[in-house]
Amino acid sequence: MLKFQDKVALVTGSGTGIGKAISEKFAENGASVIILGRRKEPLEEAAKSLEEIISKVQSNAFVKIFSGVDVSDEKAVNQMFDSLKGSNTNVDIVVNNAGVSGPVTCFANSSLDDFKSTVAIHLTGTFWISVQALRVMKEGAKIITISTFFAEERPLEQRPYRFRDPYTASQGAKNRLAEAMSWELVDRGIISIATNPGPVHSDRIYKTVYPKAASEFLRVSGFEGLSPVEVESASKEIVPLLGEDEDVIKEGIAKAADNLAKSKGGDAQKHVETLTNLLDKIKTVAEKIQKNTSRMIANQQFLSQAQVAKTVLTLCDDEQAKILNGRVIPGDRVFYPVRPHIATATPSVHQPDFTSKVVVFAINATDKTDADRVEFLAQNIEKNGGKAVCLISDSCSKEIQDSISSKFHSHTINLKDPEEIDRWIEAAKSQGQIAAVINITGNLPQISKLVELSRKEWDDLVDKFINTPATVVQRALNYFVPGGGSDPRLFKDKTGTVVTIGPDLPAGKVTGIQRASIEVFRGALRPFTTTVNQELSDVLKSKVRAFLVLPGTVDGKEPNNENIVQAINYFVSEYSPSSGTVIFCVDEER
Repeated sequence: MLKFQDKVALVTGSGTGIGKAISEKFAENGASVIILGRRKEPLEEAAKSLEEIISKVQSNAFVKIFSGVDVSDEKAVNQMFDSLKGSNTNVDIVVNNAGVSGPVTCFANSSLDDFKSTVAIHLTGTFWISVQALRVMKEGAKIITISTFFAEERPLEQRPYRFRDPYTASQGAKNRLAEAMSWELVDRGIISIATNPGPVHSDRIYKTVYPKAASEFLRVSGFEGLSPVEVESASKEIVPLLGEDEDVIKEGIAKAADNLAKSKGGDAQKHVETLTNLLDKIKTVAEKIQKNTSRMIANQQFLSQAQVAKTVLTLCDDEQAKILNGRVIPGDRVFYPVRPHIATATPSVHQPDFTSKVVVFAINATDKTDADRVEFLAQNIEKNGGKAVCLISDSCSKEIQDSISSKFHSHTINLKDPEEIDRWIEAAKSQGQIAAVINITGNLPQISKLVELSRKEWDDLVDKFINTPATVVQRALNYFVPGGGSDPRLFKDKTGTVVTIGPDLPAGKVTGIQRASIEVFRGALRPFTTTVNQELSDVLKSKVRAFLVLPGTVDGKEPNNENIVQAINYFVSEYSPSSGTVIFCVDEER
């Protein structure tokens, strides 16, 4: 008997790659399959393959196609599930597989629009597909989320994934979201599991991620007299040529050389030689990245897409799923040791003298507890000779805005707008030398369950805890190293301190749902922070640091603002840049 006979599986991003392999494996085992994605042609080709499999196994299953569905598009996703609901189609299994590589570059050089788009597809797409799927799911249904091992942590160790900042933020949050949904859906009898398959053979890795990473290394290190901007521009034109026929490569390089000659001047034929060498170097570095990764695997083999598909079907087994509900399955076989980026209390240092110095606070306070924290931290700056400048989000309540602005030099601004942040940070330096930029995300608002949020409520949380912190960090980096995004050479040996103070763990008698909800967003900030700092320290050779403070304890003790003050004092000291530790759970005792 076919194991998934009479079951219906919905697989996102299923026109190609891993998603297509998973869909085919379900069809081989008797399931009907719903496939969706942005492009119609790959889905139609995938449907033909699925129908052939269904005919061969004689399962009488069906295939449904929903093309033009971007998982981040609220309306498109809603309409798809409206259609399924209207046709009385129940879904037994949802596989959240859709994803994009996102920008592959140092965060300082990354487009914030691309950052937000990557988060929207990976994280919000996973959330909204799962939430809307509940309308057509019954008890015993399963949600399987595919994430990445690069975002996972071990005790006091958080893995970075350089050049992939929005990707790691999204994946870290997705892992924690899968855990949170297992808590929130238990009363419906719906199971949520995540799996981190590790490196998988795919065109995305070989034709996109590795070559773009190689290009970024060359943008930073330099290549044959080309400026970083010229390396980046040329790479965008020539990297897609990898794997093409020789004539196509020659034609593409000639076109890129002409464009380079128009912008840079010089002999186009000489530029052809340079860009040919650049493409060869990109290919060599990309292959080296692949080999270095494979050497960290016992058998030095990446998984095949079929192996990942088999793993997913194993997780969908009724008995296995009950055992593994709420788990993030580490299919990761990569031995990837990293520095211990996470610590508890910061080292004690002498109280810094902030005379003639400014600390800029970017504040997204949720409640009075947050406002009290801002007051406590800002007073410490001012009583030690400095000036606190408070940039208060216009999304904060009027009460909070008035409370802070009555005590400190303040402006109410749109913290989502990078240009507005730039303008007010620049204005703040008129008060003195800026010692640090500190973003206070505020606490998680009172909610019952994430899966009961409206799309706007969810989007607001993603902005508050992921997109806005990323915007503040990037604009602060731009202040400390003007022009460093486009010219990475400027970062070398520069100093600067950026701090994100994330949401508290809940205090008192803590429920699993409460902690799991907050961990979704703390889970985004951890890999994001370590990735940014690996780029700053290891790639850009900079002494600028972006720190993360996570208040509260796992056993529900009240956060202590004195511990945050001690952390800030340490961050602005001469000792902190030399440490690889950038995440501090300041209230924990381990």
